[in-house]
Amino acid sequence: MASRGRPLTIAVTGPTGTFGFGLVPLLQADERIGRIVGVARRPFEAAEHGWTKMEYRRGDVRDRAALDEAFAGADVVVHLAFVITGGAYDRRTIRAINVEGTLNAFAAATAAGARRFVYASSVAAYGFGRDTPACVTEDWPTRPAEHLFYGQQKAQIEQLLHERAAGQPQIALYLLRPTIVLGPHSVGAKTLLPKRVAPLAKRLASLALRLPLPLPALVPPLSVQFVHEHDVGQALRLCVLGAGPPGAYNIAADGVLTAIDVAREIGLLPVSVPPAPIQAVARLLAALPFAPPQLGWAEALRGPAIMDAEKAKRELGWRPRHTGLEALRDTLRALRER
Repeated sequence: MASRGRPLTIAVTGPTGTFGFGLVPLLQADERIGRIVGVARRPFEAAEHGWTKMEYRRGDVRDRAALDEAFAGADVVVHLAFVITGGAYDRRTIRAINVEGTLNAFAAATAAGARRFVYASSVAAYGFGRDTPACVTEDWPTRPAEHLFYGQQKAQIEQLLHERAAGQPQIALYLLRPTIVLGPHSVGAKTLLPKRVAPLAKRLASLALRLPLPLPALVPPLSVQFVHEHDVGQALRLCVLGAGPPGAYNIAADGVLTAIDVAREIGLLPVSVPPAPIQAVARLLAALPFAPPQLGWAEALRGPAIMDAEKAKRELGWRPRHTGLEALRDTLRALRER
């Protein structure tokens, strides 16, 4: 755990995403944190969110010089910037931001003399193999997904970071692997759908939440795991403070739901269908040549990974405040209000 001496300076890339909104308020409230540097390509007003400790620095993770300048004096670097859906970029740009950008961030953190580098990885780093165990611990190997760029790059980045960190023992590497992150700010997250389709999909979802009678929907009984943005922020904060040993940590809320549970919470009338045909179609869609990057997300239906988060509770002292069901309901509540 961080000492009670000099207040820490924390640099955060991508501070205005879902993870950032989970983490930054906790850093703001922590007396051990004296200064926060928020690095993003687009300007934002930190004061509008009550983030009085934060200073904005314009920077692109592909620009090593910009990161060197932003990270100067940082005790800890938290790397959250990442392309998730891929809708606005070609594959070469996605790789430049995600893979090369992460390595730039680690190199700049090392050059700045940072003590810790905290990277937001994902459950997708485990891949979506048919042999994935019913409950995945951190001992299970990370493997690139076959088609989904997000899963491929999360697994590759973890391997590359381990290789870089092996030669830099002065900086501790923390890898957090959260499952699907929900919460009020995930409502505003970028959608997997194309821009022309997304507004219609949002209107239909809003309509489903308000209908007096539920609409029937064909839903496979696949298991699904969620975690609230606030609880991910707590896990990130514990890593920032060095509350436990470096390494990888699964982050998931208590309670496993099914897609049928989710459909009911949305306001649909789920009609259970066998998962095999749905998974077969998902594999086909994900494997289509020249398909847009968003379509690769269909691969996630092939074998959703359910994670064991006991290591984070045991070694970091992390305790989720929200169950998976509560995280889902909080997200739907925010959607209804909007």
